[in-house]
Amino acid sequence: LLATLFCADAASAHDERSISFFNIHTKETLTVVYKRNGSYVPEAMKKLNWILRDWRQNKATTMDPETIDIIWEMHRELGSQKPVHIISGYRSPATNSMLRKTRGGQAKKSQHMTGRAIDITFPDVPLKRMRYSAMIRERGGVGYYPTSGIPFVHVDTARVRHWPRMVHDELALLFPSGRTKHVPSDGKPIKRGDATVARQRRKDLARDVAQYFAVRDGTMKPEAV
Repeated sequence: LLATLFCADAASAHDERSISFFNIHTKETLTVVYKRNGSYVPEAMKKLNWILRDWRQNKATTMDPETIDIIWEMHRELGSQKPVHIISGYRSPATNSMLRKTRGGQAKKSQHMTGRAIDITFPDVPLKRMRYSAMIRERGGVGYYPTSGIPFVHVDTARVRHWPRMVHDELALLFPSGRTKHVPSDGKPIKRGDATVARQRRKDLARDVAQYFAVRDGTMKPEAV
């Protein structure tokens, strides 16, 4: 009987997805169970919509829950113990237009305006590892901003793409089977066997990608860099 109860409790816990966010602009924090037994929790999603709002306009939208799922998976896979830091969530058209004029770099039809994109960082995880984790899922766009004032990764659920494009060797190491929707910087499709060549040619990249896979597979502690 005790064994049965234990298994039931374990299964129940496994069917819940909890996520913690910290908004770097408003200093708000939120920890919620946003998904239970495969269904999104409406009240939790409303709270997530609010913390991910356009803080400049104080306006919220309905965020794509699949974007939250990708971030949850990355956070769990990479072993982060810190809340997800929000750099940018929803962006109203007015805010997006203002940023395009004053800062530049924002797309005219940014996915941030649709609620499908979130810019994030995990304070206790190397940024490159976050990029690998987002890209390998092939469920949307991945932007990599290591030289920003606060380095971050952009995640969205639009078409599969990434920017800036990875060099051929790095992408081959990340997808050793040669099958990927991503296109490297040289525009040449990744082929099976390219990873073998890349391991000899770019030992630095081979080390970085190998460490990511070791964390992903549980053979290396996440804090090891």
